[in-house]
Amino acid sequence: NAGTEADVYISVYGERGDTGSRQLLRSQKSKKFLKGQTDTFAVEAVHLGHLYKIVIRHSGLGSGNGWFLDKVVIKDPVTDTDYTFLCHRWLDQGQDDGSIARELAVTAAKVLPGRQELELKRQETWAAEKWKFQKGNTLQFYSRLTHGFICLNPDSRVDALGEKKNKYGKVFFM
Repeated sequence: NAGTEADVYISVYGERGDTGSRQLLRSQKSKKFLKGQTDTFAVEAVHLGHLYKIVIRHSGLGSGNGWFLDKVVIKDPVTDTDYTFLCHRWLDQGQDDGSIARELAVTAAKVLPGRQELELKRQETWAAEKWKFQKGNTLQFYSRLTHGFICLNPDSRVDALGEKKNKYGKVFFM
């Protein structure tokens, strides 16, 4: 369920202006925005110079409208430059932070060095998962080794007695 049937829109920003909101209509694939699929679109615009950000969103309409977006790559035909905008997050009212729009800064022109891309993914993953560590949350992990629960309490106490009952409702397997 990582694809979407909702209408998707993009705004591209460069040193000479922006495109305004454009709906992504005609993919080179017969069905667009499917899980694991790379879609390619042509967006006509005046040359914007060096790109620095995009805003990508969807309408939130339709069944299964939540969408997990890995990244957007924009190929500038004038300068033959690739601009990469890493997302690696949900655009979904019921996932992540509930947002169906993301503002993404350019992360590289051409190809990112492997270490830099890994660090950006680490930061983005932390941004998506940090809600679990907010004040007042109790994290509970189920250990397949002990067949019991380990709780990390809001007051920094660790309950590792391995109780067999799930008292908090949210379980993260390790």
